[in-house]
Amino acid sequence: MTSTTKKENKIAIIQITEDSYHHFFGYFDKCPWNLSEKYVLAHRIDFCDRPLTADDYAVIGLVDLQENKFEPITKTFGWSWQQGSMLQWHPAFSEDKIIFNDRRDGKFVSVVYDINKGEENILPLPVAAVSNDGKKALSLSFSRLADTRPGYGYEGVEDPYKDQLAPENDGIYFMDIETGRCELIISLAQARNINPSLTMGNVKHWFNHLLFSPDDKRFIFLHRWRNTGTKIRYAHYTRMLTANIDGSDIYVLNDDDMTSHFDWKSNCEVIAWAYRNNIGERYFLFKDKTQEISIVGENTLTPFGDGHCTYSPDGKLILTDTYPDEKDYRTLMIYNPAEDELRIVGRFYSQPWLMQSRCDLHPRWSRTGKKICFDSSHSGKRQVYIAKPF
Repeated sequence: MTSTTKKENKIAIIQITEDSYHHFFGYFDKCPWNLSEKYVLAHRIDFCDRPLTADDYAVIGLVDLQENKFEPITKTFGWSWQQGSMLQWHPAFSEDKIIFNDRRDGKFVSVVYDINKGEENILPLPVAAVSNDGKKALSLSFSRLADTRPGYGYEGVEDPYKDQLAPENDGIYFMDIETGRCELIISLAQARNINPSLTMGNVKHWFNHLLFSPDDKRFIFLHRWRNTGTKIRYAHYTRMLTANIDGSDIYVLNDDDMTSHFDWKSNCEVIAWAYRNNIGERYFLFKDKTQEISIVGENTLTPFGDGHCTYSPDGKLILTDTYPDEKDYRTLMIYNPAEDELRIVGRFYSQPWLMQSRCDLHPRWSRTGKKICFDSSHSGKRQVYIAKPF
């Protein structure tokens, strides 16, 4: 079937944050709306033209969608340009409790905050992913990320394993949100020893991008290490793995040099922009614990390249974006796999800031799947926008 691209000028797009500051929500795999969709979460900052320091904080607040007014509620010293403070609504209390990362007493932690009572519960580790039932979390070293992937890690806490290439005592941690109990479940040393290759030797390893499956029984993560070879296709190697939430039954889902953004379609299916030998870079649909793959949107999505992809709440549509084109415009789009139909929501100019502080669109679905929230810098500052394509 031939793809159809609908006109973008019929779609209403509203800026919901004011121009006096920079605002952004953060990553694409979290919903910024609360349960009633009265509020949207956002960070507020006053600069975008330099790397972060330990003294830089972001104000956390609510955007009241009746007035499109940002209401500050607290602040955090644990945040990054690309993922913010992992700010999100508590899945079990998504009307009035939020979770975010912070730096307290010289270490990174996560905070459960009641927006009505102003009460907070401090958890011993920062969250990298929160389970869909709100009872569990996964964590990693944001200090190590600050070194290995600037723009994603946090400043202000030194990595105790910074001189170790693949430490046995650091990696992915499980944390019980209700009790604060936590334990290391997969170490970097352990990951390096799974199907090892020559490229893994004498280079630094790290984990990034963790996400629970819809039923919270497994999670997906990326294992990365620096590329120091003479033939460099990618600055670092990346492979995609899944595991049970206790760290057992690890499976290498893609071992072919590169995996980028991904989302769970179901409890056993994952969509990801990835490289596969003899095929190249595509959106692939992977079946967990198998090597079964299929290409998604070969003639429609592939020409646009890598993007931040998520399925709509009903699983029928794919929302994604692009990196800047030759004129520094990013494209926001919705793809219907059943009809092979691509709809352009809009194209947005991207300010030429330093790489760390670049403003990806990072589009997110509303809880009903009727609206889209995204960040953009086309006005000259980072701001938060809502599109209503339906």
